[in-house]
Amino acid sequence: MKNIIYSVSLFSLLFLGNTAQSQDIKLEAESQEVTQNETIINGKPIKYQAICGTHPVWDKDGKTIASLFFTYYQRTDIEDVSNRPLLISFNGGPGSASVWMHIAYTGPKILKIDDEGYPIQPYGIKDNAYSVLDVADIVYINPINTGYSRILSEDAKKESFFGVNNDIKYLAEWINSFVTKSNRWTSPKFLIGESYGTTRVSGLSLELQNVQWMYLNGVILVSPTDLGIKRDGPVKSANRLPYYAATAWYHQKLIPELQSKSLEELLTEVEEYSIDKYIPALAKGSFLGKSEKRRIANQISKYSGLSVKSVLQNNLNVSSSFFWKDLLRDEGFTVGRLDSRYKGIDKQDAGIRPDYNSELTSWLHAFTPAINYYIREILNYKTDIKYNMFGPVSPWDRTNDNTGENLRQAMAQNPYLNVMVQSGYFDGATNYFDGKYNLWQLDPSGRMNHRLSFKAYESGHMMYLRAEDLKSSNEDLRQFILNSLTTKPARY
Repeated sequence: MKNIIYSVSLFSLLFLGNTAQSQDIKLEAESQEVTQNETIINGKPIKYQAICGTHPVWDKDGKTIASLFFTYYQRTDIEDVSNRPLLISFNGGPGSASVWMHIAYTGPKILKIDDEGYPIQPYGIKDNAYSVLDVADIVYINPINTGYSRILSEDAKKESFFGVNNDIKYLAEWINSFVTKSNRWTSPKFLIGESYGTTRVSGLSLELQNVQWMYLNGVILVSPTDLGIKRDGPVKSANRLPYYAATAWYHQKLIPELQSKSLEELLTEVEEYSIDKYIPALAKGSFLGKSEKRRIANQISKYSGLSVKSVLQNNLNVSSSFFWKDLLRDEGFTVGRLDSRYKGIDKQDAGIRPDYNSELTSWLHAFTPAINYYIREILNYKTDIKYNMFGPVSPWDRTNDNTGENLRQAMAQNPYLNVMVQSGYFDGATNYFDGKYNLWQLDPSGRMNHRLSFKAYESGHMMYLRAEDLKSSNEDLRQFILNSLTTKPARY
């Protein structure tokens, strides 16, 4: 397979002092490698093929301007695939490759890590016994500058790709082309996105429907962003408290009365307090009475594991970064942003935020060697282009983010469309209570509540890294897909 075009000067000339003349490595607009595979999912043998390659992005005149790298898994032991679901998967960032869910969550192979998600050596890949490939074919798509995806035309403008709405527009065109080429128009279709990928798939739900005339059966939001749904001021601040309580519970920083509760029991109590007491207190600001302020600070301290002094010094409004720094300060550790089960070590204990994200360095430690090995050696796709775990996509235009409203409108127009949120209790970047809040605000009419569901897990942003949650989150996804299939007419 020829999937790169490049030239380099002779190695020996470097030692002779000659100037090397070389061209940039370039990605072919369209290429693929196909491998045949077999695995065991939920105790049953599954045969499938993996198509790993690139597919073009065209401009309005039909000129190739970019190419997206994808991996497409399709069962081969199914006689009639006309009604077989297709799961279209994105990660986030923006600027993040579709690697995380690919080799740690839904795909047929996952990276080797321990049962809590920490890296182990030797690095590598193993079978995923819980993959949803048994019920749906899956395509993992890497937006521009992530994975091996690149802009090919010098005439293409970066702003055509790097922004909330332009990202949605070109990806919808690409999905249309991919679905056509793969002969999947009759398949029930599902979008799954993680983190910023939830912004992406929420916007795509309406763009696919209204511009590409492609209707979906489901959208899965894994660790969702705000989706353009406003929650500023007291709501934003108070919504963090349940996450603080979950993290403090995990690290055993709560008083015995609270520490002895189950996590779900504790969080039910903290959620009610956040809505009924904490938001009104923050809304009063400096006009909150001294005794009432002290009473609120005492309760926040009990739920968060922080000292009353720290809470008062922050005027009852404790930022996430301060929480990550302060919770385990007396032990000499920080806690992770995306997963607060992870600990970090700072240069000094003083300060108001951690030096680094301890969970992300741990994840890159395991994911980077695994995906490079897997694509080259198992999927047989070889290129000298660098695999971007995180690619350059700045500046990213975040204006006019109406993706939450787009998702609501897509649901209203399409009676088939269901939505599920999956969140980890220990995620401090896109905390689980904000995910609940999204669902509450998504459809103010309440008439589509029966098509909205929420699932939470005792882990972080990538809940599937924990072995127990890998099984349960995949099963929740599997049941969501199966329950969203119907032969009834799409009507109210």
